[in-house]
Amino acid sequence: MKFRITPLNICSALFLILAVYIWINGASVTGSQYAHLGTAISLIFVLFAFVVAFLDIMLRNFFPVTKTLWIIELSFITLTAIIFLLVK
Repeated sequence: MKFRITPLNICSALFLILAVYIWINGASVTGSQYAHLGTAISLIFVLFAFVVAFLDIMLRNFFPVTKTLWIIELSFITLTAIIFLLVK
């Protein structure tokens, strides 16, 4: 089995790094008013990482060509960011 780096792999790795960083240093590093919720925020980021990794596995089964997979995953990340900014 060949390992392919995809945008959702990178996102899930960043979510895990962010979760560990917040778990070690606490949520006060973000400057939010919820500094005491560091563990809960870390667990939420770990959940995000698992969901993104599962989505990556699903998309790999539907799109075996790496170029197509990159286009689909970048489109998904862009759409998610736009929806997040619209809701915010």
